[in-house]
Amino acid sequence: MQFWYVYILRSLKDNQFYIGSTNNVKRRLKEHQLGKTVSTSKRLPIELIYFEAHRAKLDAIRREKYFKTTKGKTTLRQVLREFLK
Repeated sequence: MQFWYVYILRSLKDNQFYIGSTNNVKRRLKEHQLGKTVSTSKRLPIELIYFEAHRAKLDAIRREKYFKTTKGKTTLRQVLREFLK
């Protein structure tokens, strides 16, 4: 059974979020941590703060795009409100 994931990283350098999707969270996190991803390489160190699983790749991509909208960011902050305190 194949799952696709939406994941949220937080930069410990500037406290900004990075939102992405993948079929392998461990591998993708390692790529980020090693500086192999242009979007986060200047913002290291980073930590994984949230992920969710989807059965279909399209669903994960749709959710990733939603989290990148203003309304999606509001939803995400609501989901993570205890963590962000």
